[in-house]
Amino acid sequence: MVSTRTQFTEELLQLKQQIKDLAIDTKYSLDTAIHLLYEFDVERAKRLIEDDADIDAREEQINDDAVLMIAKQQPVASDLRRLVSAIKISSDIERMADHSTNIAKATIHLGEKHNIEIDPELREMAVIAMDMVDLAVKAFEYEDISLANKLAEMDDLVDEKYGEVVKQMLELTAINPEQIQHIMQVAYVARYIERYADHITNIGENIFYLVKGKAYDLNK
Repeated sequence: MVSTRTQFTEELLQLKQQIKDLAIDTKYSLDTAIHLLYEFDVERAKRLIEDDADIDAREEQINDDAVLMIAKQQPVASDLRRLVSAIKISSDIERMADHSTNIAKATIHLGEKHNIEIDPELREMAVIAMDMVDLAVKAFEYEDISLANKLAEMDDLVDEKYGEVVKQMLELTAINPEQIQHIMQVAYVARYIERYADHITNIGENIFYLVKGKAYDLNK
């Protein structure tokens, strides 16, 4: 017969794997959203928006499982932190997916025949954000705060590129006022990527909480 502790440990490992899988899928949703933006692919952007419902359902399942484990097992402090962190991290991952969906919506608003050149900085921002996901997943898997700490530096790079994109978009609106609606959609995309990266930094802070037992602000 499997002991209660052994069963609890197995459930924790399953929960951890669910979170890792969700994070990787959210990374691919950003990759897809950016690809569709540059390809002006409105039809696939619509399908990407529909796929967000699956991410939402999986995040809700993780939360339900974690709450049930807390209720059933009354875990010790370290395991309780793991479960609380699981709930917080899955919430950030779900919001990351929302920003990928927002990028897809911007692609739809831009349409297939706009004359706006999509700034290559957006792709560079997204690449950094996706690298942040990989690092966050590794930090979460090994409960490694040294890895989690690196997320803040990467987030600073995303913020820097975001500022550059916004500046360029403002300059474009000055010389192309008739294109302001399209130009603003590109600026919105930059904002969505910047917010996506912010949520990954939040994940890093929750890894610090998991390991150290107290809150940390990685942006300081």
